[in-house]
Amino acid sequence: MARGLFTWPRRFARIQPLAAGSVSLVAGLVLTQCIQEPIDMGMMSPEISTKTMVPLCRQLSQAYAAGIPIVRSIDLVADNTRNRRAQDVLRRMGDELRAGASLSDAAQNHRKHLPHFFVELLGAGETGGRLDIMLADLSNYYEDRLDIQRQVLRSAIYPCIQLVAAWFLGTWALGAVKGLDFSTGGFNLGAYFQHYLLFQAKAMVIFAMVIVACILLARLGVFKWIRGFFATYVWPFSIVTRWFALARFFRSLALLLSSGLNVPLSIERAAGTIGNPYIERDLVKAATRVHRGASLTQAFAPCHSIDRAGREMLLVGEESGKIDESLEKSAQYHLAQGAHAVKVASKLLGILVLLAVAVLVGYIVISFYASFYGGMMDDLGL
Repeated sequence: MARGLFTWPRRFARIQPLAAGSVSLVAGLVLTQCIQEPIDMGMMSPEISTKTMVPLCRQLSQAYAAGIPIVRSIDLVADNTRNRRAQDVLRRMGDELRAGASLSDAAQNHRKHLPHFFVELLGAGETGGRLDIMLADLSNYYEDRLDIQRQVLRSAIYPCIQLVAAWFLGTWALGAVKGLDFSTGGFNLGAYFQHYLLFQAKAMVIFAMVIVACILLARLGVFKWIRGFFATYVWPFSIVTRWFALARFFRSLALLLSSGLNVPLSIERAAGTIGNPYIERDLVKAATRVHRGASLTQAFAPCHSIDRAGREMLLVGEESGKIDESLEKSAQYHLAQGAHAVKVASKLLGILVLLAVAVLVGYIVISFYASFYGGMMDDLGL
């Protein structure tokens, strides 16, 4: 009896690869949300989250469109926001504006907390005299971005529940089978439960250590490269990442070009909003080619991240002189494709989880009968 009780935790190692593989799939899917958007957690990033930026931009846009001066608009939004970090940033920006700073300079002073895309469009809107339009575009941009994020998270909820249930129930059942002593027919439930809790405590400690390591790597700027590698090159996450990355890039590029920002700088800023260093590095090269006199179509031709549809929309936009409209349509197309890819990936993930559970159940059944008949053979001296 004691042998079975004290050896079953080691045999959990056989099912850990199944659970670990499934968890990696879920983690990858969640990390591709919003085209590899930085995780909206204060521990992971000091940047204000998308969820906070949505009401902030909408309130600021409505207040300024109503004729309220920008300084007073910022003060009103600061008084109404519940996020302390955003409240502190907005109040400091208001103080700096009253001291004589421009809106662009005030936003630049808080780049650590404000998204770079937000800062760039504020500055472009102020310089071009289109601040009201830029604020409205920012509102729509962050609302769309939050919708994408929630869509991906909703798709990952059910597989996550399946994984958690499979882990706890599977490890419990497997340990119970391994703890049965068929020679005596006894089972010490109290001792087994203690060992089960000890095993789960060790598993939770390991999980917490992984989370802490991810936080430290994110603070050092290394985690985005690790995360980006899996999201860019590991199927099926590479498909989801690419569609959403291009949707965000084209949308950002359209807004920046419409604000009056020059083309090379617009490409660099739009690529910076993707959040995936590998795709960003590929797209930024187009800015250098534009500097050398290449057209947009020629500049993006060598980029591996741009698909055929994206190149065709760039060509149509340049030839028709309606590059902003073409970029917007391209963003909508890639966004729709990304949404479809998420549905396919979530269904595939659900199938993989069910297969993992089926394999686990099969292993438990085989282990049960192997132990049962093995005990009978031992009793018979065979």
